[in-house]
Amino acid sequence: MASWTLITGASEGLGVEFARIAAREGRNLILTARSKDKLETLAAELRSASVDVAVIPADLSDLAEADRLWSEATDGREIDVLVNNAGLGGHDAFALGQGWERELASINVNMLSLTRLMKLAIPHMQNLPKGRILNVASVAGFTPGPNMAVYHATKAYVLSLSEAVAEELRGSNVTITALCPGATATQFFDAADMDGVRLLKLGKPMSAHTVAELGWLEARVGKRIVVPGLMNKVFAFLPRISPRGLTTRIAAQAMGKH
Repeated sequence: MASWTLITGASEGLGVEFARIAAREGRNLILTARSKDKLETLAAELRSASVDVAVIPADLSDLAEADRLWSEATDGREIDVLVNNAGLGGHDAFALGQGWERELASINVNMLSLTRLMKLAIPHMQNLPKGRILNVASVAGFTPGPNMAVYHATKAYVLSLSEAVAEELRGSNVTITALCPGATATQFFDAADMDGVRLLKLGKPMSAHTVAELGWLEARVGKRIVVPGLMNKVFAFLPRISPRGLTTRIAAQAMGKH
């Protein structure tokens, strides 16, 4: 039976790049996101590379959709690579900004559905020769993030979960990798209302292609944490040597608008 790669959030940004990389390697693909039209357009492109592509639209802000997605994805297929790329975020003060529905959707997508898919994927992969799970976390996971408090908290969860489960699976045929990019040139910033945020003015965001290539290559060798770019490595290391209160204040300045 042929092996497949399942990519969530595959309709744009990093998800599209991961799909193109996998297709380039001749891997069969299962693409999921909310937008069926975008997925079908990408699928048509990838099929020209002579790979099989299945499209399964799903809204992972509804936890039941994670179970349905996995059930349909594994119907007659063996999945040996899972890319948990889907993510939501919003920029504003916790008490005054995003409504509860948006915050809940972010928690469901970034944490609960990701966790559910991991929970389903690991025993499935343990019956295969090998398996890889690539979780898209963020450099935001290394520090609290005033003005994006829930988003930073969810990515801290993804980072912690990935590291812990990777250790549990040490020596097994399944590896877990947390990819922790910083500012990346995707549609995320527009969706999160981040126009004018100081952080985005510190330097040019990395390209989605570059971030995806690095994450994919490092996941292939089972690296647990991948932080693309020198400046992002500095941001990730800073909380280890700075008082937590200072780190949070620096983050507040970086995530503020002007």
